[in-house]
Amino acid sequence: MDENQISYLVRVCIYSVYKALGPGLLESAYHAVLLHVLREEVLEVQSEVFLPVIYNGIIFDAGYRIDLLIENLVLIEIKSVENLLPVHHKQVLTYLKLSNLKLGLLVNFNSSDISTAIVRKVNGL
Repeated sequence: MDENQISYLVRVCIYSVYKALGPGLLESAYHAVLLHVLREEVLEVQSEVFLPVIYNGIIFDAGYRIDLLIENLVLIEIKSVENLLPVHHKQVLTYLKLSNLKLGLLVNFNSSDISTAIVRKVNGL
């Protein structure tokens, strides 16, 4: 599977989770359920993946974690906030840069319309 096929399947899973749970829960609830649903789809999914900051060849653990990493190709950043802010978009782009990944999805489960709350982000590498 390539990034686009994975992205499509992840979006289907996000819709399923949103339909079952609705908006308004904590991020941790969506994270746990989405992790389960993705694994049921027989995808390789890692949770809370360590993301180091590397400066001058030195690796720093600054506490950054990728919420979900699918097939080592697509990262998912889960939010449950009133509105996505510019900083959330920048966070995903920076995570893509630090991880050398090409594609990320930013999803805000605290939305009245999940179809507008899934944002695709591409790393220009």
